[in-house]
Amino acid sequence: MRVLVPFDGRNPNSRLSPTLSAAERRELADALREDVLDAIRNAGAEPLVVATTDVEASAPVSVDDRSLSTAVNARLEAETPTAVVMADLGLATPRVLSRFFDASGDLVVAPGRGGGTNALVVRHPDFRTDYHGASYRDHLRAAHELGASVREFDSHRLATDVDEPADLAELLLHGDGRATDWLRDAGFELATTDGRVGVERHH
Repeated sequence: MRVLVPFDGRNPNSRLSPTLSAAERRELADALREDVLDAIRNAGAEPLVVATTDVEASAPVSVDDRSLSTAVNARLEAETPTAVVMADLGLATPRVLSRFFDASGDLVVAPGRGGGTNALVVRHPDFRTDYHGASYRDHLRAAHELGASVREFDSHRLATDVDEPADLAELLLHGDGRATDWLRDAGFELATTDGRVGVERHH
């Protein structure tokens, strides 16, 4: 199966700016993307990075500076089935992705926390994405209007996208790839305060 991996190379992980410098955010974003590409390949699928700018990656790169929805939909028009997996799913594993790709349904959708859509398998030729706002709800509605069958794929590993400082704790707790190694090398470690697990940095 062809798997699109959207990647914004212009200002990656901008919501981590309170914690990381621009250069550090780019390094972490690259590590996350490569972890995702490894997991996709090891699940037996073929990734294509759809990037806003030219980037060096371990998979083929297609540069497309249009909006995420427009860039993805142009490729859905050309070929289905196609999967879409976000580049910041640092906890994704080959086992989970293999189950996700094999799940039945005209649309298989893995929700992210906060109403987003972290991964899709699109088998209906007329389905189009809309990544603005509460995209998870909008994608379910669009599939219903098409009469397409839907499988909701509930997975902690696919629901966890790394784009907020609090998400770094999830990487340290559950990750074992390049991004987790990068965090540890950068001096981050788990910290427990008020019964919650977060991160602290030692330089």
